[in-house]
Amino acid sequence: MLSISYQVVCSSSYFLSGYLPHKDASIPQIWPRKGPSPTNAPSRRKKLAFFVGAMNSRVRENFVKTWNNDSEIMVHRGSMKTPYSEAFEINTARIGDALYYGCVPVILADHYDLPYADILNWESFSVIVSSLDIPKLKQILEAIEYHHYVKLQNNVMKVKKHFQWNSFSKDFDIFHMVMYELWIRGSHLRHIY
Repeated sequence: MLSISYQVVCSSSYFLSGYLPHKDASIPQIWPRKGPSPTNAPSRRKKLAFFVGAMNSRVRENFVKTWNNDSEIMVHRGSMKTPYSEAFEINTARIGDALYYGCVPVILADHYDLPYADILNWESFSVIVSSLDIPKLKQILEAIEYHHYVKLQNNVMKVKKHFQWNSFSKDFDIFHMVMYELWIRGSHLRHIY
């Protein structure tokens, strides 16, 4: 009998030792929160993008260097003392936070397995940009027509339940999605070996 093991990881970079792309499963980094999430309507959003984070990769360093002084792409190095929802428009670069606040995630990640990649069509609720296109980010975001942006944001509102931790698991929450992802991966790999 062949035994196959799977990892469930928060960071699914292809360059992490021990992580096997497309075999191991990626789980979104989510902080448990209580109550309904705040959400601004698409028409009330004034910024193209918002980033906050540590300078722990070349992609982030390049992003901050390129967009640090832009008025439409808000960049903040390190952590913030003020909550996102109070300091800025309700936007963030972190996928889990973006979804919590009802924002369309802009994902700059090459060589990375997105959570639930076998289940969700990420292009239906996010904008995925190659890190090589960081200098063209504003042009890429401005080219998204308003009706398409509204469609992306409506899909965010539909999928955000898949990115929530609950004290007791609820249908289609993060626990169910991870279990389903593992089942799909297991079914697929059993046929390969």
